[in-house]
Amino acid sequence: MSFTNQQIQIEDLPKIENIEYKAVSKRYLTILFINAFLFFGAFIAAAIAIKIFAVDDSSFHDVFWYIILGIILLLILQVVILKLGFQKRKYALREKDIIYSQGLFNNKTTSLPFNRIQHIEVSRGLLERKLNISTLKMYSAGESGGDISIKGLPKDVADAQYAFLTNIINERS
Repeated sequence: MSFTNQQIQIEDLPKIENIEYKAVSKRYLTILFINAFLFFGAFIAAAIAIKIFAVDDSSFHDVFWYIILGIILLLILQVVILKLGFQKRKYALREKDIIYSQGLFNNKTTSLPFNRIQHIEVSRGLLERKLNISTLKMYSAGESGGDISIKGLPKDVADAQYAFLTNIINERS
């Protein structure tokens, strides 16, 4: 047997643009918004508490409304970023792998071949249960950088993919 290592023409490779991605459930955006409101709401509550309990510190009282306005502007910016970034969350299930793409400023696309999947889990937090969505986590063999966690899948889709992937893993064992 002789060793060969033929060159592959870049033009002949499959185009990533041709992959038909599916978006995660829009209900997941609700969870992202709730988290943002809770995070920034805590800062507003802290500013109010400082204003109420501050002892004659007129410098804080002078800038209080500027602080509140700054927090609200940051919240609005965060909501816009979440909305735009949400549109970049998508996945594709193919014959031999699953692909997940996410990120607004730093877009990351991860492809996980089925034969590298070691463990799969479906999780649902309190809000996810209320909104009937799930997170599908796939852990790969080797480096942790290949793990995929798809948040915001409709529950029935996550369960179907879990069953499909579990079947593949069990067949190869």
